[in-house]
Amino acid sequence: MSEEGAQLAREHEALWQKQANFRSLWNVSAQYIMPAWDNFIGEYAQGVNRNTRVFDSTAITANERFAAAMEAMLTPRSGLWHKLSTGDPELDESPAIARWLDQCTKIMFACRYHPEANFASQTDECYMSLGAFGNDALFVDEVPGRNLRYRALPLSEICWAPNHCGVIDRVDRKFRYTAKQAIDHWGGVEHVPAPIARAFASGDPYQEFEFLHVTKTNPEHEPGAMGPRGMRFECWYVYLGDKSVLERAGYRSWPIGIGRYRVAPREHYGRGPGQSALADIRTANELVKTVLRAGQKALDPPVLLAEDSVISPFNQRAGAANYGMVSQDGKPLAIAFESKGRFDVGKEIQGDTRATIRDTFLNTLFQILVDNPNMTATEALLRAQEKGELIAPAMGRQQSEFLGPIVHREFQLLMDAGQLPPVPDPLKRSGRGLCVIYTSPLARAMRAEEGTAIMNTVADLAQMANLDKTVLFTLDFHDAAREMANIRGCPAKLLRSEEQVQDLLEQAAQQQQQSAAAAQAPQVAAGVQKLASAAQLASQAGGSPGAPSVPNAA
Repeated sequence: MSEEGAQLAREHEALWQKQANFRSLWNVSAQYIMPAWDNFIGEYAQGVNRNTRVFDSTAITANERFAAAMEAMLTPRSGLWHKLSTGDPELDESPAIARWLDQCTKIMFACRYHPEANFASQTDECYMSLGAFGNDALFVDEVPGRNLRYRALPLSEICWAPNHCGVIDRVDRKFRYTAKQAIDHWGGVEHVPAPIARAFASGDPYQEFEFLHVTKTNPEHEPGAMGPRGMRFECWYVYLGDKSVLERAGYRSWPIGIGRYRVAPREHYGRGPGQSALADIRTANELVKTVLRAGQKALDPPVLLAEDSVISPFNQRAGAANYGMVSQDGKPLAIAFESKGRFDVGKEIQGDTRATIRDTFLNTLFQILVDNPNMTATEALLRAQEKGELIAPAMGRQQSEFLGPIVHREFQLLMDAGQLPPVPDPLKRSGRGLCVIYTSPLARAMRAEEGTAIMNTVADLAQMANLDKTVLFTLDFHDAAREMANIRGCPAKLLRSEEQVQDLLEQAAQQQQQSAAAAQAPQVAAGVQKLASAAQLASQAGGSPGAPSVPNAA
């Protein structure tokens, strides 16, 4: 046992206990939304059926669509969803710096979506967790000399604590390794505790052991120092069997992106759509059970029998013959019970409840443009503006807390590995850092109000121009077109540069002058011909050899 390991274990236990109420809440949510994640309280063997409580799958499918929409709106793999900027427009417009920023962005995307990096699948798990539990965590690391590596951390394994500013600066993860995994991780039997080595040597390499991974701010950080002291953040690996420290290392940048959907006052963990709709989710499951029971009664109703010892139970199978079940006057001695249940009422309540669940998971919001494919461009812009306004509060937190640290971590890892081009000298001399500008569909939806304002202004100017043409000089239509293309997400490579536009304007002006000259050429030629004829007549009439000659028209 080491004193550092024991202290870290005690601190972790305190954080773990503070999370107890959330684990109970998440466990109930998992039972109805993500049954396979139902391990916040107790553990299950692999492959156990955990769907026994689910009678209505609306919440399960709604959460899957929420995760798909989050990926499409925040991190679409089909396009660039962010770019780098110096934060200074003048520097960004410098050709050398602009090329460097563009190169860095493309390299980061290539490394992020490398097949071995596993970014897409791990972020999908994060978005599923965000919808069901309101929290997610993505660990960003590297395989030295090869590629970046991402891993979604299960919420059932982690707990965290914020600093005085509310920013998460400590994350603890309690997890299990088999003896073989521990030996592979730490590079040999001699580097693991004795119980793990004995288990491996005795022929039980898949026996599991508990470990603690702590990532937190380094209190001994000294800029420029070598080793752990030079790292802004430190990490510890502790074997919980004897509280021994197996490894102490550090990170130059925060390695974990933490996403929280909505955070209540004096709470450190988020609450997501799964918690907001939990009452409706449980109601939907109970309604399905009620309707199923009513349907069973309607299709296979109970049978009413007369209280007579002569009548015995009879065969209810199709085509069966039952003697003595009809009275002498032809009346049946057994009749089906009619409950007269209102299936329509049950279906109506089910529909309302399911609609509320889908709406809470933003399914209806993301479906707006799909359900109205024939809307005009202006209508689509207004819809996008409405969508951006509704989801901006929750999604903006994902950009700042979840994606921001991930992008900065990736940049630092790739720069240290020498995979990014050298920083241009003008940027070095400026002393400015880099910031992230999001260009995802969500970012464009949040800027849709600007596009609406531009379109409305253009429409108003067109009407005003009927009274006074000079109002058209009020708006710079070239800059307005560029801004509109940026808002609508037009690829930058399709837009001409200012120099190209100026060359085209000069060519158009020259062509206009040539066309005007060509149009006037017949009139000039006719005038010259008339002038020449008049001069000739004057010469003949005067007969003077000294008559003035015709001037050269050319």
